[in-house]
Amino acid sequence: MNKVFVAILLATALAAIEGTIVSTAIPSITADLSGVELISWIYSAYLLTSAISAIIFGKLADLLGRKKIIIAGITIFLIGSLLCGMATSMGLLIVYRAIQGIGAGSILPITLTMVGELFKTEKERAKGQGYISMVWGVSGVIGPLIGGFIVDQLTWHFIFLLNIPFGIGTIILIAKYYQEEKIILSQKIDYLGASFFSIGMMALLYSLIEGSNTQQWTTITQCILYIIAIVFLGIFIFVENRTDEPIIPLTLFKNKRLNVINGLTLFCMAIVIGISAYLPIYAQSVLGKNATEAGLMLTPLSVMWTVGAILSSQLVGWITNKRIIQIGTILLVISTTMLMFLSSTTSPLFVFLATGILGTGMGFIAPMLIIAVQASSTEEQLGTAIGLNSFINTFSQSIGAAIFGVLFNITTSHPLKEIDAESINLNGSFDHTLFSAQQIHRIIEIIAGGIRSVYTGSFVFAVIAFILAIFISIKQSEENE
Repeated sequence: MNKVFVAILLATALAAIEGTIVSTAIPSITADLSGVELISWIYSAYLLTSAISAIIFGKLADLLGRKKIIIAGITIFLIGSLLCGMATSMGLLIVYRAIQGIGAGSILPITLTMVGELFKTEKERAKGQGYISMVWGVSGVIGPLIGGFIVDQLTWHFIFLLNIPFGIGTIILIAKYYQEEKIILSQKIDYLGASFFSIGMMALLYSLIEGSNTQQWTTITQCILYIIAIVFLGIFIFVENRTDEPIIPLTLFKNKRLNVINGLTLFCMAIVIGISAYLPIYAQSVLGKNATEAGLMLTPLSVMWTVGAILSSQLVGWITNKRIIQIGTILLVISTTMLMFLSSTTSPLFVFLATGILGTGMGFIAPMLIIAVQASSTEEQLGTAIGLNSFINTFSQSIGAAIFGVLFNITTSHPLKEIDAESINLNGSFDHTLFSAQQIHRIIEIIAGGIRSVYTGSFVFAVIAFILAIFISIKQSEENE
């Protein structure tokens, strides 16, 4: 196999595994660093910076060359990984995750471009993209398992430090073997828009999370955050309407068909982060599983996602793409309904079944959304439309992590404070010298209630996704398939 393609697969694996490997380590991280209320920031900071930097790195690669930019991006990712592995507080870990996300944002857009350059025919490119898709699928399965094993056998620090040798190997392969085609395009980068958007969204996310922690939404600090969010996001819209190459093309929002599809992407991908972030907490804190067993509970999601994608491809031509998406959203509603009833006595088999159904639903939805984007865009806007949908794909998980964090905090913070357990560990190792058996039982029930609130939110998102799927507008030719 081509050595450059091996490097591309390694880089893809780094970004893909990082999205899932951290999930099983969250309970141990909070036990070590405290800051249970900041859990959602571990995801939000990484996803928000990677979503924004992906657009910037994609254009920088056209300006300065792909080889330089992807090496720079992977280097930033490795620096962030090293810092995460040495973090001594939750605040520092969140900052370092943001740095890691900036680097990760370079990987997907540039590697996809490199695949197009390496493979000249459409058939070869399809095969190359298939390998990349396989890496994402496999990473979704082994990420939580590797993360759980590392946490159980070593410490959570190593889930970040593990990136270092593989990242260095990737950089060496690209530097030595990648001969770039010197096609440098003249493009403008919307740094101003990216800056205003980042500041506005950070202020909005911080106000949500801080308000959920304190239960106070009208303090001076909160009001200042609201003003910052409104002002900076308002300026962002103003700037985007006047720049030649906006980071988020607002003109696409005039396309009603595309708005429905992007809305589906927003709510569906937000559900996925809710499962990935909070199921390991449920497994360890409520069911008493270790980190490896918690990782195993996420396996059906990835496995059945792949199965669902295969099944959906077989259904194309038999039923319309719209119907396939609707079937997927129905499966999301079923699975999130099941997850709303999780308790301390729920069988692990019930959890496996629920996450497997959700994975199947996402397997039906995800591939069809890309096809729907293509069908809803003009040829001139196709690349931009796909780029916007990819941005929403990642950005929605950042927003979802923040919203689910708010739900979890609102449900658990006050009850835990009442029994002086607000700093409780989420890895299931409750201190029996501080709490009686009755108090520990109460703590478990409170955490289970917080998890149910998260999946109640997921259920609402699934219902909205189903409603949007009903209103998908498709072309007449597809109706006749």
